[in-house]
Amino acid sequence: GMSAIMNGIALHGGFVPYGATFLMFSEYARNALRMAALMKIQSVFVYTHDSIGLGEDGPTHQPIEQTATLRMIPNMQVWRPCDAVESAVCWKAAVERSAGPSCLIFSRQNLAHQNRTAEQIADIERGGYILKDCDGTPDAIIIATGSEVDLAMQAADQLSGKKIRVVSMPSTNVFDAQDEAWRESVLPSSVTARVAVEAGVTDGWVKYVGLEGKVIGINRFGESAPAGELFKEFGFTVENVVAAVEAVV
Repeated sequence: GMSAIMNGIALHGGFVPYGATFLMFSEYARNALRMAALMKIQSVFVYTHDSIGLGEDGPTHQPIEQTATLRMIPNMQVWRPCDAVESAVCWKAAVERSAGPSCLIFSRQNLAHQNRTAEQIADIERGGYILKDCDGTPDAIIIATGSEVDLAMQAADQLSGKKIRVVSMPSTNVFDAQDEAWRESVLPSSVTARVAVEAGVTDGWVKYVGLEGKVIGINRFGESAPAGELFKEFGFTVENVVAAVEAVV
């Protein structure tokens, strides 16, 4: 109901409507989401509690496939930022985008701030950008979104003997819409050793890592436990990311 009302407000004009709920409840809003995209109206759908990090509410409330399926809606821009800086950029993108709706997907837990140059901050709006780089051609590339970006950064630090690039990709839709030169500069085709990390279903990441790469994700329902225990149980640890990189290099 909330999402349909937002669409009505957008169609009436004079306002940019936004509404917020748990990401899991996007399931109840699916028709309104699809219609917003189809009608090319500026509704801003805000979703929180975006993964197993929801914790004790258990698998009924823990999104697994929702982010991936939202990305599949034509003309829907989906953002999953990793910290306050990316959050500000995705809000700006949603407010400025008048030709269609946006989904902004946030975690329940606090996320670490990532240091960036002014140039990197400008690059966020391209959907995917180099957050941490190395000298020369990388031995491997780690791609991550949201709460998993900090895991990727910590893993890169532990892989000090290898040349590692970390790519933050808050919006696959926006990244895919960039010109080939930008996409190649971020994910050079010459580097086939790739690992993607996202606390959700894995299929959508194969197009970025290739059949020889690895995806650390979740292809089963969650469990009821504190967030920290769940991330460890499902393999979202620095050690597991390091092992995945070592396996593809």
